[in-house]
Amino acid sequence: MTPASSLLDPASNSALYTSAVLTLYVDLPDTPLRASIQDQRLAQRLFETGVPLSLVETALLMGSLRRLCRPSDLRPLPRIRSLAYFEPVIEELQEHPVQDSYLDYLRLKLHALMGKTGSPKVQESTLSDDGMENGGSS
Repeated sequence: MTPASSLLDPASNSALYTSAVLTLYVDLPDTPLRASIQDQRLAQRLFETGVPLSLVETALLMGSLRRLCRPSDLRPLPRIRSLAYFEPVIEELQEHPVQDSYLDYLRLKLHALMGKTGSPKVQESTLSDDGMENGGSS
């Protein structure tokens, strides 16, 4: 990769990585419309510790889907207030990686689920759709 193109790669650009993580987070259902300073710090820390963007996206989608797919007879959960909510899922995926294709499945699952509920706040695409992710396996 040339030096100029590496500036556009979230895996090697802290600002792009942080922005991508925060965009993925706030685009999910039941999350704030804007990320907090603490969310920004956590996204920066994820970059500094080398967590691949695809793993973070997988964790965000997985955590969100787990909430959305709860039995309807259970009391609704409160809204997510922090990116830190997803840290245990990130750690779970670091310990037990999933296949790269699982991310595509999660995207489709969330899109289908949100289409049924009619929620206006669901991501249509992500930066990693454009190939702008860490090329390693998640």
